Amino acid sequence: MTAARNYIDGTWTDAGSDAIEMFDPATGETIGFAPRGGRAEIDAAVEAAKAAFPAWSTTPPPKRGEILYRLGQVMESRKDELGRLVTREMGKVRDEALGDVQEAIDMAYYIAGEGRRLFGNTTPSELPDKICMTLREPIGVCGLITPWNFPVAIPSWKSLPALVCGNTVVLKPSEETGGCATAYVECLLEAGLPEGVVNIVQGTGEEAGDALVKHRDVPVISFTGSSETGRIVSQNAAPMLKHVHVELGGKNGIIVLDDADLDFAVQAILWSAYGTSGQRCTAGSRIIVQDGVYDTLLEKLEAGARAQRVGHGWEDGIDVGPVVRPSALEKIEKYVKIGQEEDGARLVCGGGRPALDSALAGGWFFEPTVFADVTPNMRIAQEEIFGPVTALIRVKDLDEAIEVHNGTDYGLSGAIITKDLASSMKAMRALKTGIVYLHNGTIGAEVHLPFGGIKATGNGHREAGITGIDFFSEMKTVYIDYSGGLQRAQIDT
Repeated sequence: MTAARNYIDGTWTDAGSDAIEMFDPATGETIGFAPRGGRAEIDAAVEAAKAAFPAWSTTPPPKRGEILYRLGQVMESRKDELGRLVTREMGKVRDEALGDVQEAIDMAYYIAGEGRRLFGNTTPSELPDKICMTLREPIGVCGLITPWNFPVAIPSWKSLPALVCGNTVVLKPSEETGGCATAYVECLLEAGLPEGVVNIVQGTGEEAGDALVKHRDVPVISFTGSSETGRIVSQNAAPMLKHVHVELGGKNGIIVLDDADLDFAVQAILWSAYGTSGQRCTAGSRIIVQDGVYDTLLEKLEAGARAQRVGHGWEDGIDVGPVVRPSALEKIEKYVKIGQEEDGARLVCGGGRPALDSALAGGWFFEPTVFADVTPNMRIAQEEIFGPVTALIRVKDLDEAIEVHNGTDYGLSGAIITKDLASSMKAMRALKTGIVYLHNGTIGAEVHLPFGGIKATGNGHREAGITGIDFFSEMKTVYIDYSGGLQRAQIDT
């Protein structure tokens, strides 16, 4: 059975009688139980993190970085084990599951180096014999609420910048992937992180997550999930003026122009639309195709989608694993029905649960699905489905493609596939997204660059890169006047 436990103030706690059941999405079988943490567990975890803050925040940042470097080494030694756990708890195919772990390893090594690079700035003063500078300061206890679709990577995106800045952490992972979060914290402890600096409370968002967001001793909240929940998190944190980062949904578009290499375009679309079974906020769910290649691309994409191999993620040769839970499957089915009922849209392939052998009959699988002749305002072109479903939209030229691309409430990731440099440069400037890919699909972020979006995708903050350091630290401005007298800025000129 999968071990999902709480870790509070140096003590591990197993699930009790009121436990959360965990399932293998490929079979539907019970694989373990997680504690159902609530306000009492959150209170204890926050108290432990508060108590650990003075010592951790005054530990020299390079020493904090050394611990995180060791974390990378520990995770490398456990990569296969962690990858199998990712597949077991949320269904990713093997390469993606190992990639999820590799992203956390990359983040550990990258952030470790930031322990020697927590830079401030110096700048000239307008007055003589005076120095101006800025310093980074830790903030306090950080509440981190992470999703199931990147169950090792996203906890690392949030926790490691927080830790290297000198903050302490309370992690509330998704109840679907509590074992992955438990294993991640085990790796942190094996690397040498002191007791109380990181704490983990398993539980639901309604109970543990809500208690963490509303806790008065948690000045920082970082949340990844749906736009609807992100609004609730923001509203609940606002009265206490917390630092809040929310990373939310997407309805990402790939523009394909007439001069594109269509075989490459199909590869990019298949990866973007069906990677992680479409369960990525960056999934390519809208394919915006210029009229001259629309029919040919559709034919090639249909063949590619039909050739995708669906099955248990850890088996050889599988392209698409299960979705995470029955309710996710039901949501995808609902949107396929909506698409079929919308005037003009045409279901080209997929659209249902595949026929699988008896060993996987209880799993939560959905066929790679393609809709054609979709118009920009249809619900399947506007609303996030979070499954292996993509929709083709026909446009006459680049200007119309950009207008269609930008015509959603979301703004996370956008892409263009063309051989024309001028078109690529125009799209790079014009696409209203936080991330733009030229000659690629919509997925494939790297940890040393900012990750995040605009509009309904987020609230202006970014994860990873130096922007992760920015969010988890305060800037302190320092003025040093050695003139020997009182100098008044803006007055004594």
